[in-house]
Amino acid sequence: MSIWGKILGGVGGLALGGPLGALIGALGGHVIDSMQPDKPEQKDGTKTVAFTIAVIVLGAKMAKADGRVTRDEVNAFKQVLRIPPEEMKNVSRLFDQAKKDSRGFEPYAKQMADMFAKNPEVLEELLWCLTHIAKADGHIHPGELEYLYKVSEIFGFEGLAFERVTGLCQQGESADPYTLLGISKNADDDAIKAAHRKQVMEHHPDRLVAQGMPEEFVELANEKLAKVNAAYDRIKAERGLR
Repeated sequence: MSIWGKILGGVGGLALGGPLGALIGALGGHVIDSMQPDKPEQKDGTKTVAFTIAVIVLGAKMAKADGRVTRDEVNAFKQVLRIPPEEMKNVSRLFDQAKKDSRGFEPYAKQMADMFAKNPEVLEELLWCLTHIAKADGHIHPGELEYLYKVSEIFGFEGLAFERVTGLCQQGESADPYTLLGISKNADDDAIKAAHRKQVMEHHPDRLVAQGMPEEFVELANEKLAKVNAAYDRIKAERGLR
């Protein structure tokens, strides 16, 4: 069953709880229907639902960072979420409710940080999704960049870790390939290869789905993996590695 068969209009059952659950309650109904994990290795279907709702809610909060929502950002939002036409109205309701919500983004980011404390790679994918939306109009607004930094800090990614996860440096420009691999420019060739293997293993879509990332986000996970491989290819070319 698609993630969209489990949220937004469900008929009761699994309670999400926390600030995300409270926001859903403000819409006047249950969001998550009773369900079993799609895959045997997914022991807690709550995580897949929470991830999807968090993208919507944190995306809505980010939209307030630069004071406007562009058509490109809306299209990127739809691309990230792969929203079926029949669910667009429900997603819009949740997006608008999150924008009107008086609480900041921090409680929602903290709930996700706690939920995925043992699965930081999934938090990286969530931050990557937000970055993808922020870059949709061709540039990063200073307010959006600051927002991403703050979410990153709550998730436990600071300094160079932020650049590795988002692919952005402090000015919003692309991070260098060594940073994307999470390794120093002074590292030897074997360390470079090991860093690449580690990144590929940790961000393999199957592994991420098993840890709670919905399958609907695999395409974005593959985009992140492509960035890692492109960074490795650049370093290999510079060093003459095979």
